Amino acid sequence: MSSIQGNSAQSQTWSAGGYARHAPFVPALGAPLIDRLDPRPGERILDLGCGDGVLTEQIAQRGAATVGVDASPGMIEAARARGLDARLMNVERLTFAEEFDGVFSNAVLHWVKDADAVIAGIYRALRQGGRFVGEFGGHTNIAAISVALRAVLPTHGVDAPADWYYPTPAEYRSRLEAQRFIVNEIALVPRPTPLPTGMAGWLETFRGTLLDTLPPEKRQAAKDEIIELLRPSLCDERGQWTADYVRLRFTAQKP
Repeated sequence: MSSIQGNSAQSQTWSAGGYARHAPFVPALGAPLIDRLDPRPGERILDLGCGDGVLTEQIAQRGAATVGVDASPGMIEAARARGLDARLMNVERLTFAEEFDGVFSNAVLHWVKDADAVIAGIYRALRQGGRFVGEFGGHTNIAAISVALRAVLPTHGVDAPADWYYPTPAEYRSRLEAQRFIVNEIALVPRPTPLPTGMAGWLETFRGTLLDTLPPEKRQAAKDEIIELLRPSLCDERGQWTADYVRLRFTAQKP
C-alpha cells in the first residue's frame, strides 16, 4: 500500500497504527485501482508494498489468492493479523518466478530507488499474459511540500531529501517497455488530497524519520517553519489542509 521499499529509503520507519490514523486516505483512494486490476476467483495476485493489508484483503474478497510483500516488519505483522499471506521482502529483490496472474501496487513505487530492478522482478513474477496495475506519485507530486522541505531543512543543517521518485508518464513507459512490458495505458492524475490530521500529521508520517535527525530543540522549530511556509498554499480558511498529490496510474501486460 505505501510502506517504503528499496535502498533509497531504508531510514524511514513505519507504524501501522500511526499510518492508519494519519493516512487512511492512501487505501481509500487506492481502492478504485482494484477495479482496474479486476481480480477474479482462481487467480493469484501479488500486492507489492501491501502495508497493513487493507487493499490486499479487498482483492482477496473478490476470490483471488493473494500474497502481500512489504519491507516493514510492523506492516507485515498488521497484514498477517488480518489472516493474509504477507511476507517481509524488499521489492528490489523479488524472489518469485512466473507464479502470478497479476501484480498490484498502490502508493509504493515512488519510494524505490532502483525502478528497473523492481520492474524486472515484477516481469519475472508474472505468468505469460499477466498484468501489472499500479499507481504512485508522478511528476509534480507534492511539489509545494518538496519545495518547503528543501527551503527549510538546509537552514537547520539537514540535507534536503532526494529519496522519492516521481517520473513522467514518458519516462516510466520507457522503463516498462525496456523490460518487455506492453503498456496499455499510463497517465498523470492530479488528486488534491485532504489530510485528516493536517500537515503536522503528514510530516510525522511521511517525513518523521528525517525530522528525527535534527536535535530535539530544532525539530519542532523546523516542522513549524515548514508548516507556516505551506499554509498559504495548502490550508484553507477553515484550517483544512490538502496535499498537492499527483499520481501516475498505469496498466501493463507481460506478453
